[in-house]
Amino acid sequence: MFYSVIVAFWDILCAMSPYLLFGFLFAGLLSVLIPPETVERHLGGRGILPVIKGALFGVPIPLCSCGVIPVMASLRRHGASKGASTAFLLSTPQTSVDSVMVTFSLLGPLFAILRPVFALISGVIGGSLVSIFDRNGGLENGTVAKCNEVCCSGRTDHGKIYRALHYGFVTLPRDIAKPLLVGLLVAGGISALIPDDYFAGVLGSGILGMLVMMLVGIPIYVCATASVPVAAALMLKGISPGAALVFLMTGPATNAASITTVWKVMGKRTTFIYILTVIFTSLLCGILVDYVFVSGGIPVTQRMHWMLPHSVKVISAVFLLGVLGYAVARQRGHIHHHTDVEDTTVFYVEGIHCEHCIKAIKATILECPGVSDVEVDKGGMVRVFGGGVDIALVRRKVEDLGYTVKMEV
Repeated sequence: MFYSVIVAFWDILCAMSPYLLFGFLFAGLLSVLIPPETVERHLGGRGILPVIKGALFGVPIPLCSCGVIPVMASLRRHGASKGASTAFLLSTPQTSVDSVMVTFSLLGPLFAILRPVFALISGVIGGSLVSIFDRNGGLENGTVAKCNEVCCSGRTDHGKIYRALHYGFVTLPRDIAKPLLVGLLVAGGISALIPDDYFAGVLGSGILGMLVMMLVGIPIYVCATASVPVAAALMLKGISPGAALVFLMTGPATNAASITTVWKVMGKRTTFIYILTVIFTSLLCGILVDYVFVSGGIPVTQRMHWMLPHSVKVISAVFLLGVLGYAVARQRGHIHHHTDVEDTTVFYVEGIHCEHCIKAIKATILECPGVSDVEVDKGGMVRVFGGGVDIALVRRKVEDLGYTVKMEV
C-alpha cells in the first residue's frame, strides 16, 4: 500500500514539475517587472475601475489566502478602496502563474483558462458588492510595510535576473513547499487507495458533490498550487469537474484564519460579502463547468504532460524536489543566533501561516525607530533587537496588519 502511494506521488510530481518550474520562473520575472508599489498606485479612488484593477492585479500574483491579508491591509493604508481591496483579496489566492501551469499539466487547457477567468469574475463581483453595500469605514492610518526581500529591496548589488531567480526559486517556494508536498501526498493516497469512479456512485454528478467540496474547501488552508493535484486525483475517482472547480476556488480563497483576520481588518459586513461571494460564485462556476463538459463531450481529464519526453519530466521532478527541499531547510533555519541579547524583546504573534506573513511583520517592525534587526518564525515567536524601541508602537503596527500580539513569553 505504501509503495503504491509513493509511485502515485512520483507520477503526479513528474507530470506537474516542468510546468511548476516554468511558473516559478515567470513569477520571479513578474516580481521584478511589476513591483508592489505599481500595484498599490492604481487601486485608489471610487467606482468600478479600481475594483477591476484590483482583481486583475491579483490573478497572476503568487499569494496564498493568508499571505494576501497583510498585502491587502497595506493596500488599504495606501488609500485603496474597500471594493478594490476585496477584489484583490478574492482573486489573488485562487490562482497564480505557477498554479495555472500546474493546472494546465494535470487538468488540461480548459481548466487552465477557466480558473483565472473565474477568479477574476469572483473578485470583480465581490469588490463591486462591497463598494455598493459597505462604503463606510475609514482608511487605516500608518505607513506602508515595505518588503525587504531581495526581490523588492531595490539594492544595486544584485541584478534583475538574480532577483527574479531568487524570488522564483527561493522566496516563493518557501511559501508553498510544505503545503505542496502535503497536497502531492494526499493526491497520491487518493489515486492509490480509492477505487476508480468511487465518488461518482457516492456523490453523483450534481450539486451535492459541489456542496461537499465547498464545505471541505472553505475552512481548510490549501494554496492554489497544492490544491490542483488533489482536485485532479478526486476527478479520477469520480468527482465531477464542477465539484473539483468548487474545491479549487474555495480551498485557496478562504480558510478559518483568513476569515477571522478579514473580520478584524475589513469589518463584519465586508467579511460576510467576501464569504458569500466565494460560496455563490464557486457554485455557479461549478454548475457552468459541468454543463460545458457534458454538453461538449469533453473528457474529464485532459492531462498535457504526455507531450514532454519522460526524461525531461524526471529531471524536472528531481530538480523540483531539490528546490522544495532547500525551501523547507531554509524555513527550519529561519531563526539565527543573535549575540546582542541585552536589548532584545521577545513576544508572540498569532495568525502567522506562511512566508508572506513573516515578510510583512518583519518589514513593518524594521520601520519602527530604534529597531536594528527582527527575527520571526512560523511558530509566532518574534525577537526585536535594538535600543530604545517603543514596543507599544511595534505592537500597534503588527496588529494593524490584522495579527494578534501576545507579549507574554
